[in-house]
Amino acid sequence: MRKKPKLSKNVCKDVVLCRTTNKHVSNRTSDLLLEQSVAFSKSFKPIPFFLRRKYNGAKQFYVISISRIQYSKARHALTLLGERDLSRLWLNVI
Repeated sequence: MRKKPKLSKNVCKDVVLCRTTNKHVSNRTSDLLLEQSVAFSKSFKPIPFFLRRKYNGAKQFYVISISRIQYSKARHALTLLGERDLSRLWLNVI
């Protein structure tokens, strides 16, 4: 009998890199990650109506997720982002 090949622990384990309510900052961040050859996925999460005041009326979050393996490379790439855009991101720390 053959044994099944073992996969690494980090295969298919995506983590949230950052989130923002600003569409332009989300687009600049995804462009920067593409330039630095970091694979990512981008999704949208709606903000409930009664919490919109807390987020200055924003209707949705832009969430950027990456592979756990590329986390350090992605965090290094975010240092190239401008200070103004970086201040509008909520970064998650692993």
